[in-house]
Amino acid sequence: MKNFTSVHDVQDIKALVEKALAYKANPLQDKSLGANKRIGLLFLNPSMRTRLSTQIAAQNLGMEPIVFNVGNEGWKLEFEEEAIMSGTTSEHVKDAAPVFGKYFDILAIRTFPSLNNKEEDYSELYINQIIKYAGIPVISLESATVHPLQSLTDVITMTEYLQNNPLPGKKKPKVVLTWAPHVKPLPQCVANSFAEWVNAWGEADFVITHPEDYELDEKFTKGATITHDQDEALKDADFVYVKNWSTYTDYGKIYCNDPSWMMNNKKLALTNNARVMHCLPVRRNVELSDEILDGENSLVTQEAGNRVWAAQAVLSEILSNQSK
Repeated sequence: MKNFTSVHDVQDIKALVEKALAYKANPLQDKSLGANKRIGLLFLNPSMRTRLSTQIAAQNLGMEPIVFNVGNEGWKLEFEEEAIMSGTTSEHVKDAAPVFGKYFDILAIRTFPSLNNKEEDYSELYINQIIKYAGIPVISLESATVHPLQSLTDVITMTEYLQNNPLPGKKKPKVVLTWAPHVKPLPQCVANSFAEWVNAWGEADFVITHPEDYELDEKFTKGATITHDQDEALKDADFVYVKNWSTYTDYGKIYCNDPSWMMNNKKLALTNNARVMHCLPVRRNVELSDEILDGENSLVTQEAGNRVWAAQAVLSEILSNQSK
């Protein structure tokens, strides 16, 4: 693995998941793999779990992580080619990224979409420019369209649960991604990425449910069953992944904020005693009810804890590739 920006950078999802679970069982088994190497963690947007888990993962492998909040602690970067820099940006990525490449052995970057210009956001300009000019491996800590570390974590969490709780008489679990209400428009990143990874994983009967007009880009959802009937989708579900996202076609809008789409115990009763997941942060009693989040069916905390092992598995793959 050279870079990690989407599921397409992974040759064997199952093997990567098993590597992550092996690190969970023995976090320091490769504590010298990253000795004398540095990872730069660049944040253009806020982060808690992604930042902390990646730092811990790097340290478990013997790496030195250095966090830099771009724009707040340094110059605001320009990413457009041939830009006339007479505005608010002070340094071009063409000048900054090669320097990062001299300072670090691996570079990781987190960006968010503007939700104003679909073409610009879905071009993934920021992370692609970093890859183009840094000259070292690049990891996505979330980009304008996907969040691969989160989605790898989600597959790890479902695999781990199923290993400990096999489904009797079922070859594949039913996994449902359901839209949830929110107080503001959110990116499609987590939903896109979850759909892409579950489809590529190939170990689930996968259903996506959302109100009308909340269709995601088909390149991420192709292969899933899609329905606007949430109750029908939840029937016999084994895992329910709850996430809000804004509209894709008429980009970045909220058309519907129906509170009846919030996941609660009444809806949980429709499922096969499903485990409930969410990437966090979560708006309690808007996206998910207290009774779900604080109940025995919630995998949310376990899922968040597994962020460390997802990052460690990815870093291990990249470090191993560098040493060849």
